[in-house]
Amino acid sequence: QVQLAESGGGLVQSGGSLRLSCAASGRMFSIVSIGWHRQVAGKQRELVAHTTSDGRTNYADSVKGRFTISRDNAKNTVYLQMNILKPEDTAVYYCNGRAVDHATTKVADYWGKGTLVTVSS
Repeated sequence: QVQLAESGGGLVQSGGSLRLSCAASGRMFSIVSIGWHRQVAGKQRELVAHTTSDGRTNYADSVKGRFTISRDNAKNTVYLQMNILKPEDTAVYYCNGRAVDHATTKVADYWGKGTLVTVSS
């Protein structure tokens, strides 16, 4: 089992910045890919940014040029730097990772509990 714990959410004014962190923990695993999704009440969860173990990244069109995903493999942590925040970025942000369990060689998807980001106008 892999646990993902997000932090860094909060309230920020439009145009401001926040950095989210997601720390992965557990026994004998490797992260294959990891990223961030977000969800507004009543709407579907959407991909925000994603990175793979070989360094490839992809972003939702709505955040390109404003958000940056990065990864510290030594700490099993992924970050989402969010700049020039807009009210429409308000959502619960979820960390999502795909990991290999070394003991069983099984691949599974994991989700954090989410962190709320609120951008005021």
